[in-house]
Amino acid sequence: MSPLFSVMGLSSIRAIWALLAMVLVLAGLAVAGPAEAQNAMEKRIALVIGNSAYKAGALPTPANDAGLIAQTLQAAGFDVIGARDLNQDGLRDALRDFLAKANASGPDTIAFVYLAGYGLQYQGDNYFVPVDAQIANATDVPVEAIRVSDFTRSLAAIRNRGSIVVLDAARANPFAQSNQPLAGGLALVEADANQLIAFNAAPGTVAPPEAGPYGAYAHALAEMMRVGGLPLSDVFDRTRLRVSDLSKGAQISWDASKFGGAFTFLDRGPDAPAVQVSSYNSATMRTKAIRDFDERDAYFAALDRDTLAGYEDFLAAYPDDPMARRVRAIIAARREAITWRETWVADTPEAYWSYLRRYPRGPHVWDARRRLEHFEAALEPPPSFAVIEYDVPPPPPPEIVYVDRPILYFDDADFGYAPPPPVVFLAPPPPDFVVLAPPQPSVDLYVLPAPVFVPVPEWVRPPRDIAPPENNVIFNNIHNTVVNNTVINNNTTAPAAPSLTTAQKLTGAAVVAGAGAAALHVALPPSVQKHAAIIQKQSPAAATKVPAISPVPAGQPQNTHALPGTKGQPLPPVGNTQVTPKQVQAKKPLPSQPPANSVQNPVSAAKPAAHAQAAKATAPAAVTGAPAKPKVVAAAPPRHAVPRPAAQAKPAPQMARQAAAKPQAQPRPQPQPRAVQQAKRPPQAHPPQKPPVKKCGAPGLPACH
Repeated sequence: MSPLFSVMGLSSIRAIWALLAMVLVLAGLAVAGPAEAQNAMEKRIALVIGNSAYKAGALPTPANDAGLIAQTLQAAGFDVIGARDLNQDGLRDALRDFLAKANASGPDTIAFVYLAGYGLQYQGDNYFVPVDAQIANATDVPVEAIRVSDFTRSLAAIRNRGSIVVLDAARANPFAQSNQPLAGGLALVEADANQLIAFNAAPGTVAPPEAGPYGAYAHALAEMMRVGGLPLSDVFDRTRLRVSDLSKGAQISWDASKFGGAFTFLDRGPDAPAVQVSSYNSATMRTKAIRDFDERDAYFAALDRDTLAGYEDFLAAYPDDPMARRVRAIIAARREAITWRETWVADTPEAYWSYLRRYPRGPHVWDARRRLEHFEAALEPPPSFAVIEYDVPPPPPPEIVYVDRPILYFDDADFGYAPPPPVVFLAPPPPDFVVLAPPQPSVDLYVLPAPVFVPVPEWVRPPRDIAPPENNVIFNNIHNTVVNNTVINNNTTAPAAPSLTTAQKLTGAAVVAGAGAAALHVALPPSVQKHAAIIQKQSPAAATKVPAISPVPAGQPQNTHALPGTKGQPLPPVGNTQVTPKQVQAKKPLPSQPPANSVQNPVSAAKPAAHAQAAKATAPAAVTGAPAKPKVVAAAPPRHAVPRPAAQAKPAPQMARQAAAKPQAQPRPQPQPRAVQQAKRPPQAHPPQKPPVKKCGAPGLPACH
């Protein structure tokens, strides 16, 4: 042993070696840390809520809108949970479930939240309304509704990679119809750190009533989320242009972002065609002065930027343009929203007196008076009070007319708005995404409707750096068209009726395959799922009852204002659409199918009668505009159910005999995934002389009625 070690002793030597080992371990972690962070897979989670069946006045589109957004998020790799028609307890529990899920998902998580239904603003905060809310007075709002800022702050505090919160809830509402009304629409807010917040209508404005099946905002947002390679900000900017186009200028969406880092819903492959509107992505488009555009392009350039300065530049350059009146209304709403936001943040009697002096009949007059009453201050300010300084100047006289009312519509007939020209800086929508077929009605309690899926183009692909969600049929098959149980194949896999559209083919196949239809449904939040199970156990009939949704809510005179071009007439009901020859062809019977005993392909293994039932389930929905009741669903129906009449069971054996009379070449057996083998059941033989008594409620069997 060396003299140095002899002096130090054995224990000291061991301590030195332990210290050296610890240093080496820490150095290895320091080297591996950045590599692991760089290779970390992004996890995507989403919560989607659509409230339609309000006791105070039903809405026709939010549940369908939520189903459409949920399906689009699934295609983009999100693990989605969602529900429809939640009461206050169910809504609070669903939000709590999602916060727990986001907290457990880790720092590499992107969270997306979509809330569709009625939204209210009260004293500077936004509230989302459950279906059982009873709001007779403004002071009932904090008790009966859910304050959104409480949820968004909790979500931002988790400090995941980022969060996106969308409120599709700015609608004229039937609540608090008194002499002290609420301000219309949603209140201007600021996004929390690393968060984007979006509204379906600009702060202080409301969207026009819509008959369905989908709202303009959900339709436009789903379209833009499916475009490959768009940064997050561009998705919502393009959504604003499309919403304006779809609503003829009656609705202008809004968003505010502090989202950090790059994010795309879907990527654009190298084989993608050239961009149709290259000027939109030009770097000079956002920096070019508004006055340097021509009249038409200047309006859309200002709408794309959606800033107060951009709109004011448009008026300075083109004060006599047909769009000038609409732009003045946009500026008026934005200026008032900013003024009220700064008033609410200051929250002093001097601030509320300053607001009332600037807007003596503005939308937030009663909010200001309620706050003055809270401070026990007089409504009239003292002569010497100091007016607070706002970041925006007072409104000029031409603007006051637009905000001297609680609710501002961008299609108000009193102002004679001119409809905007055809949209520029934006490519036309895909042909199969212009008119979307209505979804089949949900028969399970709280379950979102499952819209027919429109495949995305081949060059649009999921991002490579995301963790694929489990059991996501849509994500694994975003380019395909036909659903067979839990597998989606190209539409050449099985014969289909030539008169059916892609959407109808998908719906028919999903209805035939009960397990596949179940896989397409969005999972319920855990607490909502438990509550649904309790209700089904206590009252099976109530668990499958679908609330009726009227096209236009009753008892809401402010919701019946006309859209531009309708000359004061109300919107037509959902089922009053015109029948086209192409839709009539969808009612023709399907051609003969392969023999019923073929088990190589799930679709060809289904009975011909099931194909006929699928065609009947899809064609009438396209013709009448109202969803048809599905013949076969994957829901668990009531145990005490009446068997299906014999007249509905007879065609199956007859068509089976016809198919057996014409033998066809059997296709080569295809390997089936384990999930399909477990879900698939052997075909049951049904004697033609006596219809069988079918049981109901199991996967793949019809629902009980």
